[in-house]
Amino acid sequence: MKNLALALFLLLPILAFSQAKVDTISVYSPSMKKSLKAAITFPSSYQKGQSRYPVVYLLHGGSGAFSDWHQKVTEKGIVNQMAEEHDLIIVTPGVGPASYYYDSPLLDSVRYETYMIQELIPFIDQQYRTLTKKESRAITGLSMGGHGAITLAAKHPALFVAAGSMSGVMNIDTDLWKVGEDFRNLRKKGQIEMLGAINYPAPQFNPYTAVGLVDQLKNQKIFLIIDCGVDDFLIETNRQMHSLLMEKKVAHEYIERPGAHTWPYWTEALPVQFFYLTKYLQRTP
Repeated sequence: MKNLALALFLLLPILAFSQAKVDTISVYSPSMKKSLKAAITFPSSYQKGQSRYPVVYLLHGGSGAFSDWHQKVTEKGIVNQMAEEHDLIIVTPGVGPASYYYDSPLLDSVRYETYMIQELIPFIDQQYRTLTKKESRAITGLSMGGHGAITLAAKHPALFVAAGSMSGVMNIDTDLWKVGEDFRNLRKKGQIEMLGAINYPAPQFNPYTAVGLVDQLKNQKIFLIIDCGVDDFLIETNRQMHSLLMEKKVAHEYIERPGAHTWPYWTEALPVQFFYLTKYLQRTP
């Protein structure tokens, strides 16, 4: 009986978090003339009343998918757990494989900033009981998604109260990445196809990259958290971003800890991100 009681006790958190509901939806993008999938995770309380909820947008990385945060984490159900524990809605959208959540000036098929800001967020706010003000919306993501979260928040400060990055591509300049030449050149070729001529050097950073938007983060009342492993191939871009934020006196939380560009690292990082982001989310209309 004692062992049974212990087993039931250990199951209680899992059973509680399993009550969170996940829906897969398809959202049509008029700007790109295609439909894109997203997963919406609701806390169990959503079905029990008419309250409105804050929303966290949780972005995937390069060559990823909307389902990554549900399927690739090393602690299954952790997104459900975050929705239940913090009593909020989590949206995990899907975008192109190496699109960085920006609008290409050259390709009509790469307009993911427009999709996120003008199409997806309004759709979510119209279809679900969300709190639609800046103070109740946050955004974070891993790798390419970290780049997307920081750049979208910098360019649209009226929409997000807080933004985060986990192993984010803070600078799309692949010369700073600790990767092989084949991968470096592949990413650089893709950037040229989407952006045309690219120019990375400081102080005139490319405006399509996070480090080029630091000035836009000043005086915007956006709470920032940036987290990267010391063995990550993007660590130098994160240190560069941290240094620029310090130089410009932009308040932010910066974390380096053991780890690399892996799902175990991001799985551990997610609760820390949510603990930070939810401190600033308002829960009243």
